[in-house]
Amino acid sequence: MLKGPEVKSLRHGRATLGEAWAGEREGELWLFNAYIPEYQGGVLSRFEPRAPRKLLLKRKDMRRLIGAVTREGATLVPLDIHFNDRGLAKVQLGLGVGRKKADKRQAIAERDWARDKARLMRERG
Repeated sequence: MLKGPEVKSLRHGRATLGEAWAGEREGELWLFNAYIPEYQGGVLSRFEPRAPRKLLLKRKDMRRLIGAVTREGATLVPLDIHFNDRGLAKVQLGLGVGRKKADKRQAIAERDWARDKARLMRERG
């Protein structure tokens, strides 16, 4: 749910989702820490650039995403904000799952080997 000046600012492509995340609050999904700067078009109404914004989803989708977050410890990450054919602002969400400890060790070992291999290749010419 966005206010008018927020939509105008989004239409100018000025939103940043770098540190944003989505989560559950009071049984609904909210977008947290998304930066939408104030619209500089002479609008009297002001808004907080990093205010939590309510996401409007179908009840079935909302329950599925909230269940995945609570049950599996996943994180909802906003990937994109775009406008659909009807001119409504849409947020594309991704479900991110953290690595297990063994997976982290494997990834670190592969990264170290790639670094060592590149160093050896560089030394040999």
